Amino acid sequence: MSEAWPWGRALTWPEVAHAGERRLSLIAGPEERAAVARALDLVDLTCLQANLVVRPWLDGLEIEGRVDARATRICGVSLDPFEVDIDEPLRIRVLPPGSPNAPRADSHEITVDLDAEDPPDEADGDVVDLGAYVVETLALALDPFPRKPGAVFEAPEEKPSISPFAALARLSDRPLSE
Repeated sequence: MSEAWPWGRALTWPEVAHAGERRLSLIAGPEERAAVARALDLVDLTCLQANLVVRPWLDGLEIEGRVDARATRICGVSLDPFEVDIDEPLRIRVLPPGSPNAPRADSHEITVDLDAEDPPDEADGDVVDLGAYVVETLALALDPFPRKPGAVFEAPEEKPSISPFAALARLSDRPLSE
């Protein structure tokens, strides 16, 4: 059975530690969707919801599930509005502040492995906002260069330009007189 919560469901560390696995369903209302649409520069956000499983992980928690949204965007080619559906997986691990399990950067050298799992987040305080992770997942799923299906960029016809040095170029073709 899953719990349904209004948008921005916040979990505290004691709640996570003693609850075991929980299924949550977050559904954004009109005000929340409007605020997210403004923040992400969307024309409209007609649907935003997430079905999540939250379970203890080490001394923190693991959030896993799917984010579903329907957004209206502006095509970068035709400037026409169009709708896009988002169905994106979400998997994040979060540790409490000061956790001994948090990754430490002891040196100035950073090694990036693109195939490795993301390191866990370290929370700033006593609360984990699930809504913030859902909005982050949505933001990362949006194409930074939105294009309406079927929109084709047609380059404008180039007109030959007259260079300010065209007269000099013509002079260089003539023989010099003595």
